[in-house]
Amino acid sequence: MPGVSARGLSHAERRQLAANLTRVLSLYRSLLDAYIIEFFTDHLWSTLPCSWQEALDGLTPPQLAALLLGMPAEGEVVRYRSVWPLTLLALKSTASALAFTRTPGFQTPSEFLENPSQSSRLTAPFRKHVRPKKQHEIRRLGELVKKLSDLTGCTQVVDVGSGQVKSIEGDRRLVERARRLDRELLLALEKARKRTAQVAPPGPRCSPQHVVRWVEPAALCDELLLPLEHSPRGGARLLLTGLHACGDLSVALLRHFCCCPEVVALASVGCCYMKLSDPGGYPLSQWVAALPGCELSYRLREGACHALEEYAGRLQSAGPGLRSHCYRAALETVIRRAQPTLRRPGVQGIPRVHELKIEEYVQRGLQRVGLDPQLPLSLAALQAQQAQENRVVAFFSLALLLAPLVETLILLDRLLHLQEQGFHAELLPIFSPELSPRNLALVATKRPLGQAFSVLETEDG
Repeated sequence: MPGVSARGLSHAERRQLAANLTRVLSLYRSLLDAYIIEFFTDHLWSTLPCSWQEALDGLTPPQLAALLLGMPAEGEVVRYRSVWPLTLLALKSTASALAFTRTPGFQTPSEFLENPSQSSRLTAPFRKHVRPKKQHEIRRLGELVKKLSDLTGCTQVVDVGSGQVKSIEGDRRLVERARRLDRELLLALEKARKRTAQVAPPGPRCSPQHVVRWVEPAALCDELLLPLEHSPRGGARLLLTGLHACGDLSVALLRHFCCCPEVVALASVGCCYMKLSDPGGYPLSQWVAALPGCELSYRLREGACHALEEYAGRLQSAGPGLRSHCYRAALETVIRRAQPTLRRPGVQGIPRVHELKIEEYVQRGLQRVGLDPQLPLSLAALQAQQAQENRVVAFFSLALLLAPLVETLILLDRLLHLQEQGFHAELLPIFSPELSPRNLALVATKRPLGQAFSVLETEDG
């Protein structure tokens, strides 16, 4: 979907956008707060305006992708079968106009045209143990970090939540595995150098150094920097980075950037917004905190993590996998009849859902939540619910349409917070959203980069 570019908005425009977002989210809060598994128990379809029901009822998944989410299949001509109510059209236009664009400045993505399972931009040693999604993310974020490091003159890169630069990770097992993989990589590069005499092995200073440390959101600067060695040239200049730093970890990176004089730059891609502390993780900026309706419930923040582009692709293909939400909503009705106090229990994954009859799914689901799978079922009621599958998909698509607005407000709050502290910050879509839905990188510096900032947006040839 189009959206507004976060790059280059003035401080006043960012504040106005935040105010508009809180008003819109307040207006549609009931839609965003709804759980799709309660579609039948809470009669969610009847909560929509009658005119919306008439417009959406009976639409096929590909039509929903094209008409509602604005993502038609390639070459498809968008045609409305009826005149949509202005309120629904306004919702669609508003969602498109207020969300930060997630479209990067490159074709999707050229590195996988030859082979969808491995990046042509990474040599074999750097692809080992790395899936295509992560290959793409590492390459793109690596490019950005290198450019940002050069522009800011940093002497060390600190990767927080690295999992596997100098890296900080709270899980000792991951650190030990990362060290082993480093040794494997260095051996592979040395073998390649001997074979071709072209690949230079990295020296000791280029080898990643790993530190086991748990980073608390409110930790002091010294607690984070204690394990780090100072630059031999005197006075370390650090760049903090985190690839999909979960929940409060992204907030911790921001706070360390703000309070540590040694940290001169930040490149962070957040995720798992539902895990943000409340209060403490959001809102961060004084401006957003003062806006009426700025509060974001757990459900709204969870919805902001959905993959809009991926779901639109599923709608376009109209595969049987789309029925999973309908099946789960039907299961919820049976669970509540059997045990009214049990609401929205987690259901361990049921394989190959699309191959099951709805009654088979319900029986397996009952067993997953500790109830008798042989409970008497009303087959007629279950089949009547399955007949509403497209309504379930339509309702979920409506909520998904608004999800990017929640993510936009969270990230905009971080931008405004950094600006209120006197720093310079931008948001750049650096990954292909089809591969990596959380693709907006928050880039911050302590001195203005001016026109040089545009270098960060480009992809290396």
